[in-house]
Amino acid sequence: MIRRLRYNEIDFKRYAECLESSEQIKYSASKIFLDVTGKQCWELLVYGDYEAVMPIPYVKKYGIKIVCNPMLCQQLGIFSKKDDSSVNEKFLDFLNRNYLVRIYKFNDSNQFVSKIKQKKNFLIHPDSYEKVFAKYSPKRKRKLRLDRDVLPVCNIKSISFNDAKSFIELNMLGLDKEEDLSGFLRIFERFYELGSFQFTAFYYQDKIINMIATYKDVRTVALLGTFNDKEYVKISGASILIDDMIKQNIDTHIFDFEGGDIPNIEEFFRGFRPDLKPYGFVEKPVKVLVTDLIKFMLMGRLSVLK
Repeated sequence: MIRRLRYNEIDFKRYAECLESSEQIKYSASKIFLDVTGKQCWELLVYGDYEAVMPIPYVKKYGIKIVCNPMLCQQLGIFSKKDDSSVNEKFLDFLNRNYLVRIYKFNDSNQFVSKIKQKKNFLIHPDSYEKVFAKYSPKRKRKLRLDRDVLPVCNIKSISFNDAKSFIELNMLGLDKEEDLSGFLRIFERFYELGSFQFTAFYYQDKIINMIATYKDVRTVALLGTFNDKEYVKISGASILIDDMIKQNIDTHIFDFEGGDIPNIEEFFRGFRPDLKPYGFVEKPVKVLVTDLIKFMLMGRLSVLK
């Protein structure tokens, strides 16, 4: 049996215990990560006596809950000691019958009876840095060798949120709205304050030309942002920063690239020879959401969306 719990009804101790013992464990499902990225706007589906759990983040539009993963929260899904496609199917059915779903992303361990769409993600699993580096593509290895005239005037530093913010505002690409930028910066700042976030910059002639933002927990280092000054792309500072972060952590932590569906990004990530780990997702266009809303209204079940 699946129960739906509002945020204030969740037993967070038991939720954390279920996550920690799960086969699918992901940093992005932790209470702290969801609270920061989703502003505590999430519920929980519980199977049995916390035998399996599924966090459900949402936004409210005109008082109606619409399910969608928060910014920077790539994967959620079902968490249990042993992934079970029949149990996962029950969660999927409950999700579709009881929520308006704009987009919900499962995790790379969740298997289903139904066929659902997939997105790409790349991981490097813990190993010695020497073995990991040996697998890099020849092109990536060349990119990591700085020219002799460049090497003396380059260095890598961890920087503060304020310094990172200035660089991000000048160089963040792909956002449609000013509010999207402020949303990212809010999340970055809060994680930085909590000590979970690191901003690492590549300096050329005392100027930041590349920067990465990484989130770290006890198992994973996740690449949650890459920012580049387009005037200096030939120096390959982003490759050097990622390689340095891998070198520092790969003996004990998974390195999660957090993406790979955009062709040029996929090509860049593949140069590090990571493992492809696709994950399933459910996505519905606005027209379908409107149709689903009408169905809920006709069935007299609008209250479940509030």
